[in-house]
Amino acid sequence: MAQLPKYLTGDAAAINEFIDKFDVFLLDCDGVLWSGDHLFEGIVETLEMLRSRGKRVVFVTNNSTKSRPDYLKKLEGLGIPSNVEEIFGSAYSAAIYISRIMKLQAPKNKVFVIGESGIETELRTENVPFIGGTDPALRRDITPEDFKGLSDGSLLDPDVGVVLAGLDFHINYLKLSAGYQYIQRGAKFLATNLDSTLPMSNTFFPGAGSISIPLINMTGEKPIALGKPSQAMLDAIEGKFQLDRARTCMIGDRLDTDIQFGIQGKLGGTLAVLSGVVKKEQWEAEGAEVVPAYYVDKLGDLRAAKS
Repeated sequence: MAQLPKYLTGDAAAINEFIDKFDVFLLDCDGVLWSGDHLFEGIVETLEMLRSRGKRVVFVTNNSTKSRPDYLKKLEGLGIPSNVEEIFGSAYSAAIYISRIMKLQAPKNKVFVIGESGIETELRTENVPFIGGTDPALRRDITPEDFKGLSDGSLLDPDVGVVLAGLDFHINYLKLSAGYQYIQRGAKFLATNLDSTLPMSNTFFPGAGSISIPLINMTGEKPIALGKPSQAMLDAIEGKFQLDRARTCMIGDRLDTDIQFGIQGKLGGTLAVLSGVVKKEQWEAEGAEVVPAYYVDKLGDLRAAKS
């Protein structure tokens, strides 16, 4: 059994020792900084303390519904000073992967998006053509004509080479049917992330991973996921920020994404917070495969450190 994590809440000396070990802190957002539009206690002060000690803070989120500029507005609206270059989201990661890694050749380089405007914004930034997404023409019930047109291909765009699935608040049968038909015709299946749930308003709702499950069931194929714990995402972050993995800590509220992201990437440390999804019983269970190095009740508990 893996060694149990060190509990830092209320232990100022241990918190100081923890902070001194790292130069960079990668922070998840939902469930760590906030739930919905509710900012957790002490977040602003904690981030100020880390920065005052010369630490770099990078916001790494799997929520694809917002672009980096959208996240910047949210951070600043909640009183958290930041800039776009400190934000790395799964929508941005997916856009980078499609444009710079896949390098699809025209005309078969268009993306069919199942998701919200955050994905669209990041694809535009990388000059990646797309259809679907927030198109109101797809936000409706399927019709007999749709079944026929999808079956014979007359309703499909022949230039689509990728289906990218993210969190979609308007998911429906028509979008899933179109996505399936594109994959069956050879389009690559990508997902911004595979989070099963989304922390919101002090409870949980379906996450992006739940949106892609029907396509996985239909195709028998798992998508390439570009959010945590994907190491493609960590490679991109490392390249952008030129960080030293041994001096970097991942902070999050999910074992299967955040903490696994840090462990698989051989980061210097991982810190779990109990303000979101994870419960300590999960890593205390016999045979637990993903165990953080440290944990706190909430991120604001790090304020106990001497600045």
